[in-house]
Amino acid sequence: MNISNIAGTIRKRALMVKLFFIIFFTVGLCGIMVPSTRSVFLHLTPLALLLSITGLAIFHTPGQNRRTLIVFVSIFFASWLVEAAGVNGGFIFGSYTYGQGLGIKIFGTPLIIGINWVLLLYCTFVITDRIRIPVILKIVTSSLLMVIYDIIMEQTAPWLDMWRFDEVIVPVRNYISWFIIAFFFHATIRLSGIKIKNELAVTIFSVQLIFFIVLTAFFKITG
Repeated sequence: MNISNIAGTIRKRALMVKLFFIIFFTVGLCGIMVPSTRSVFLHLTPLALLLSITGLAIFHTPGQNRRTLIVFVSIFFASWLVEAAGVNGGFIFGSYTYGQGLGIKIFGTPLIIGINWVLLLYCTFVITDRIRIPVILKIVTSSLLMVIYDIIMEQTAPWLDMWRFDEVIVPVRNYISWFIIAFFFHATIRLSGIKIKNELAVTIFSVQLIFFIVLTAFFKITG
């Protein structure tokens, strides 16, 4: 099999997996919107994150794998520690508590939240890496994409029993902290010198963002 055939096969497989995730999140969206099935689908959030990170891992372009693994495993633990400090201290993001929607918790912090940080950092890195701008602007743009994602996700988090802030309105410092932490992690990834290419990254990020946008509109309308 020549190189062009191999590339064609990879593109076909990537298209099939993209369609799978589009269908998967669409079904999840419908399941959450229907009151009789909502409780069942709410418990599938950890599965959705695990499937997404698995899909990214499968289509990760080989190269510098050991360094890439070290960087993202370190980010997983570091981001979980930041979240644990935040939820227990209330001085990073504000005063909030995690619900049951994200699965197993240690010190009141779901283990899966570290996966969420890794997934978002990975996807936004790939998205901005395609843009021909200075590295510092790539870091800023990636971090802003994550803040935009968080602003939208925060609207549905209480409904999905992921987390809930004590204040009625999510505090501004939550978003400021998100940007600073995302900036630090993205700068770390860039400084590590690793290269990332992935056929699924844009689709995974886009599908999840649309998922939360639609849910936000749904919950705002239905109350």
